[in-house]
Amino acid sequence: MEDNTKFIESLLERAAEYGKTSYELVKLKVIDASSDRVSTFISHAFILIILSSFVLFLNLGLAFWLGELLGQIFYGFLAVAAFYGFITFILHFFMRKMIKRFFYDYIIKQLLN
Repeated sequence: MEDNTKFIESLLERAAEYGKTSYELVKLKVIDASSDRVSTFISHAFILIILSSFVLFLNLGLAFWLGELLGQIFYGFLAVAAFYGFITFILHFFMRKMIKRFFYDYIIKQLLN
């Protein structure tokens, strides 16, 4: 009978150790996944800020240059705005589903990895 008691106590101790180890493993996996997501977000945000600055100044330069060619500075800004309006129209009416599917798949892939 004493052997059964020792066996059960040993089994319970092992189960408790297994539970603690499993908890630590899950905690480390969560920390790894969250740090990966946060670092990815920060690096993408930094690149997006730099790219946005580049595109802003490129568009300003293009608008001023086109304005000089067209005779009035505001014509250049209107031409650049018309270009972006056209691109937005094309994306909205012809490529919306494809863009939505791309981001949908990307988000699912990021969540499952």
